Amino acid sequence: MSALDIHAPLVERLLVQFLREELASAGFSRAVLGISGGVDSALVAALCARAFGPQNVLGVMMPYKTSNPDSEGHARLLASSLGIATKKLEITAMADGYLAAHDVRDRMRRGNVMARCRMIVLYDQSVDFKGLVIGTSNKTEILLGYSTQWGDSASAVNPIGDLYKHQIYQLSRHLGVPAQILDKAPSADLFEGQTDEGELGFTYADADRLLYLMVDERLSEAELVERGFDVQFVRRVASRIAATQFKRVMPLIAKLSKRTINQDFRYLRDWGK
Repeated sequence: MSALDIHAPLVERLLVQFLREELASAGFSRAVLGISGGVDSALVAALCARAFGPQNVLGVMMPYKTSNPDSEGHARLLASSLGIATKKLEITAMADGYLAAHDVRDRMRRGNVMARCRMIVLYDQSVDFKGLVIGTSNKTEILLGYSTQWGDSASAVNPIGDLYKHQIYQLSRHLGVPAQILDKAPSADLFEGQTDEGELGFTYADADRLLYLMVDERLSEAELVERGFDVQFVRRVASRIAATQFKRVMPLIAKLSKRTINQDFRYLRDWGK
């Protein structure tokens, strides 16, 4: 058993209770999320189904024209296993309208546009479904900045943001996420042949082991190297964390008054309830 291993039944109970309490404090009991056919959204959907009942969860599939057809198939398999409702809302027309009009060819820019189109769809569907948007970004992705600000990183609440990818798989197996989803390579599915680990340049397993020691245990660079990590890998990951800190905080507001939002005007989420 490694330091990253979790007690899955306990984590399930904590996260189900977290979802119920946080949505109730905002006056909601229904959840909306994008289901991509990947393990992160599959896990969140499973948690939401347990927290609110399958009838109160909407899984939205939002393919682009280059999306892998297997992704939709896996998303439908998940929804069927959980008994949740689904909608398929393609983003090709809305994304291409902007991309073509402004001749956007850079792959990163195109991916960011797609991610933000999907979040437009989710937040609109949340109004129609009368539910809150639930986040599906894990701790590994968040720390590495491997997400689109106000795209896939946006949500009202995120139940899995403190779980490393290794832990995502552990909890997903415990909750019975289909093997077809667990066994495939993680991918944002923004373009053909894309994989997370291919873009990052290292495996999630290596990243998780390093991040746990670097962030949770606060080991220094020298201590990490003593543990067997290559110094260039340590510096590369540390650099990513530092460079993407702006993605993990609310927009900074310039202070002009006695009480400034997010500086001296800070209350709990359920203040006033």
